[in-house]
Amino acid sequence: MEKPALVASDVDGTILGTNEQVSDHTARVAGRVIADGTPFVLVSGRPPRWMPRIANAVGATGYAVCANGAVLYDVGEDRVIWQRGISPVRLHDLGEALTTAIPGGAVAAERVGERAADVESFIAEEAYVHAWPDGHDVASRAEVLGHTAVKLLVRHEGMKSAEMAAAAIAVLGDEFAITYSTNAGLIEISERDVTKATGLADVAERFGLAAENVIAFGDMPNDIPMLRWAGHGVAMANAHPELLEVADEVTGTNDQDGVAQVLERWF
Repeated sequence: MEKPALVASDVDGTILGTNEQVSDHTARVAGRVIADGTPFVLVSGRPPRWMPRIANAVGATGYAVCANGAVLYDVGEDRVIWQRGISPVRLHDLGEALTTAIPGGAVAAERVGERAADVESFIAEEAYVHAWPDGHDVASRAEVLGHTAVKLLVRHEGMKSAEMAAAAIAVLGDEFAITYSTNAGLIEISERDVTKATGLADVAERFGLAAENVIAFGDMPNDIPMLRWAGHGVAMANAHPELLEVADEVTGTNDQDGVAQVLERWF
């Protein structure tokens, strides 16, 4: 592609190395993108509360697409611009269906307020075990499903994420958006038609840009819609096989500054 007018990057496994940090080299290249006046947009499964640290590492102060496309967050203003949540009624129906689809699965809900650090943003039932080191408030399943959430997480330590996703899709069909960003027995469920692509498309429209002007980087199945939508979709060498199949290009791994390797062509 020609020089991109907007750069979009996933976070975990993409712009972050396995040490959970942005390398100095990648940070310098991202800084050149921003200094050039080109928007650098983080697009992540993570909620807004995780974004400031990562945005600061690359010097980004604009938009971040969070929760797999369910939230648009303004980093510089620490403000949630919009969120597309699952209502309590829909969550209740979803919970009942998941009991059939994934017996023994534990659930957690991600809730978003007006700011990144709003309290009680993540709540889980007692049986829920994090796939990553983290803390959360514990409540009954009824409480977890009792308030609007931008995504529902389902955890089962005895299954692979792909198996869980297939089982959930078999029961739910296309009633919800079902994806995963780790292989460690965790799926993430959003409202129907909410993906990283829909969130990023909103950002591009705000800048008056078409998909063909956008380059996007990712590594996991939750990045598939975004890489398909963007004018040039780049998979990391460490990416999931399903993402490698849809990418226009494969770059180095996240530990090899794969994002920076591509962006250095223009910046």
